[in-house]
Amino acid sequence: MTDVDILVVGGGPAGLALALSLARSGKRIVVADAREREVATTDPRALALAHGSRLILEQLGVWDDLDATPIETIHISQRNGFGRTVLRHTELDVPALGYVVSAGALIDALRRAVDATDIEVRDATLVEALSPGDSANTAQLTGPDGPATLSARLVARAEGGPGNDACVRARNYDQLALIATVCPRDSHNHTAFERFTTEGPFALLPLGNHYASVLVVSETHAERLTALDDSAYLDHLQQTVGGRTRLLSVGPRMHFPLALRYRKTIVEPRTAWLGNAAQTLHPVAGQGFNLALRDVHTLSRAVRDATDPGSPALLAAWARARRLDRGGTIGFTDGLIRVFTTNVPPISCARGFGLFTLDVCPPLRNFIARRMMFGARAWP
Repeated sequence: MTDVDILVVGGGPAGLALALSLARSGKRIVVADAREREVATTDPRALALAHGSRLILEQLGVWDDLDATPIETIHISQRNGFGRTVLRHTELDVPALGYVVSAGALIDALRRAVDATDIEVRDATLVEALSPGDSANTAQLTGPDGPATLSARLVARAEGGPGNDACVRARNYDQLALIATVCPRDSHNHTAFERFTTEGPFALLPLGNHYASVLVVSETHAERLTALDDSAYLDHLQQTVGGRTRLLSVGPRMHFPLALRYRKTIVEPRTAWLGNAAQTLHPVAGQGFNLALRDVHTLSRAVRDATDPGSPALLAAWARARRLDRGGTIGFTDGLIRVFTTNVPPISCARGFGLFTLDVCPPLRNFIARRMMFGARAWP
């Protein structure tokens, strides 16, 4: 007999969302997170949530606990080139195109909801090894109380990255993302900016009364930018965004390298890979976590009423159902970087023409916007 039905590896937003979505399924669930709880819930990074993600979080009962800032308008342009387009929530009859929330706040809301259920969460617990079996996987855990062994019919891997095995495909972008909170002179009016440069995109996302800024630059340029003082760095951000908004001050900065890493298949024997553990995407267009939530949503629907949540047939069907959305989102984000970082005049003109076409063609613009909100299948 197995110890649990489902072992969720990772207490980040994807893992907690899966556990919470299955809380009323009658399944025995354990969540193992490598971090201490306080570390996870103070994550300062900003997450961009699409409207479709809001609908999922509403179903989970945590949306009203989040202090999320709506994005009502998205202004998209390229530096040193013509063409721009503007997406507006009023054109799509939704309250907002998306929302911005701190990762720590989202994890805290999900964790409090999970704690109100019968689900057990083991903090500071590493899953050292997994051994597949016919009816269950056996996990070797190391936590505050020492080593332990746990068997589960299904292991949902939602912690860390995709790994380095033969199933993983990777591309190094030779870029770094520099993130910081920026204070604007005037109200942001719930407008987000996505400004493409030949080194990478620059995003300003409304968060509270400020912007969460994400500047993507080449690795060689990043060293110089990280050495700038706050005033000089703010001047660089202002020059990049142009006169669309005025920036007054910048907060502490963080940076991390960017690469595309994804698993060719997201299932193994009695194992499902979710979120960043299944695919780590470039932050352009903010699609990574939204794809993760759709992974979670579809997996929870598949296993909720299943007698054996880790059966090979069930996991194979789930992987097939995720193929279009995963492939489309991975290709979309990777394609944007390939197209907008190519400094060849014909391609630059084509980029500008593409942005101009989107701006003057509402049906095409709304087609793109709906897939950014709901994924490749554009549900609901």
